[in-house]
Amino acid sequence: MSVFYDTFSRHDYGKGLKAQTTHYCPGCGHGLAHKYLAEAIEELGIQDRTVAVSPVGCSVFLYYYMDVGNSQAAHGRASAVALGHKLANPEAVVVSYQGDGDLASIGLAETIAIAQLGAPLTIIFINNAIYGMTGGQMAPTTLMGQSTATSPSGRNVFDGQPLKMAELIGQLDGPIYVERVALFDAKQRRLAKKAIHKAMRLQAEGRGYSFIEVLAECPTHLKSTPEQTEQWVKECMVPIFPLGVKKDVTVEPWFQKQPPCFDPAKILKAVGASAEATARACTAFGSHIHPSDISLKLAGSGGDGAQTAAMLIARAGINEGFDATHIPSYGPESRGGTSYADVHVAEEEVLNPASPNPHILIAFNAPSLVKFAPNVKAGGTILYDSSVIKDTPQGIDPSVRLLGVPFTAIAVDLGKAVVKNIVALGALQAATGLFPEATFLAAIRQALADKCALIPLNEEAFAWGIKATREVMAK
Repeated sequence: MSVFYDTFSRHDYGKGLKAQTTHYCPGCGHGLAHKYLAEAIEELGIQDRTVAVSPVGCSVFLYYYMDVGNSQAAHGRASAVALGHKLANPEAVVVSYQGDGDLASIGLAETIAIAQLGAPLTIIFINNAIYGMTGGQMAPTTLMGQSTATSPSGRNVFDGQPLKMAELIGQLDGPIYVERVALFDAKQRRLAKKAIHKAMRLQAEGRGYSFIEVLAECPTHLKSTPEQTEQWVKECMVPIFPLGVKKDVTVEPWFQKQPPCFDPAKILKAVGASAEATARACTAFGSHIHPSDISLKLAGSGGDGAQTAAMLIARAGINEGFDATHIPSYGPESRGGTSYADVHVAEEEVLNPASPNPHILIAFNAPSLVKFAPNVKAGGTILYDSSVIKDTPQGIDPSVRLLGVPFTAIAVDLGKAVVKNIVALGALQAATGLFPEATFLAAIRQALADKCALIPLNEEAFAWGIKATREVMAK
């Protein structure tokens, strides 16, 4: 069975020659690189094992041409997606097919990190010295003096020197085989075919990471004929990007990773969760707050416990059979910096996990109250720590209910200031009835299953939060 499809379906209902043509420009080097990759897959007998990953770039439609597993990746992330495929299915032969703007610019960090890791992957790097698909901008590999859409006067010293990826990758410890090849004549094409075949074979044998840089032609952006472009690659690119093997290390096959386990019981055990269903206390969704999707925001200084409280709310929602999400946002400091969390609890499905305009805000410090209070929805609720916040800001919708509860003072009186977030959960329950008390307590007990001695203190903090809030509401 041919690795190439009989017809290329990118042309809807294309017939004859149209059903056999790619989207590449005449003279483009991608066609030959595709051919050699397909031949290597066929000769090695690995078609059913191969996964090709193509990102944004000229090769974005690779999946239309090759009858292998195909995966699309965001710009620059193909090698990261390839690693994910490899770890999820160790028997797969995964090839990341990337251009120079993609691999050597936006994806440079992923490229280097994954190369150093050394897991068996095959990277085919098409270097045509230009951003081909997006309009001919200067690429990391654009030559000095070369005119592009973003360097019309030619690349100069202020743009930096061209990046030599094969040499850069070759000096890392992880890769075992790195070679730069070209396509401008029959000899170079034979060497390119051989290099790609070897790179695929080394991966199929479980030996390691291979990187093949292909100097390729782009007649469109050079505004030249295919023949002139081949000559340009030979005369202009090769002196800057010398051809040949940059690294070739013989290693024994070593990659024998077991595929990941998807057994629910084992996964739950690994993350410290239980397969046992939690008893449900809710008789209905909290539709008095919103008919189907309740949004919350919890904010304070780093160390206030906003993130822990947010996770407990999400866990409580999940325990009750609802869909719940938690998105953390941390400041740069582990303690003292800003930290907030967006939480959603939906009766069926959370469609957008962000909470720019929450129904409920819990603010642990004054800057958080000032920043987020004006965004609370009309008719919503704001709970704030009156121990540290003395003044409420302007600009809050008059229909929003503000309740100041001394989270910190209560926690300090209980002997441990860190339980102020649990006091806040008690305040949330009393003020909104989001969940029954039993629902919150079940989530707290689950979170402290390995620290049982702390459960009584946290239960007391929760109860005091309820009591204090009811007293505030009664005034």
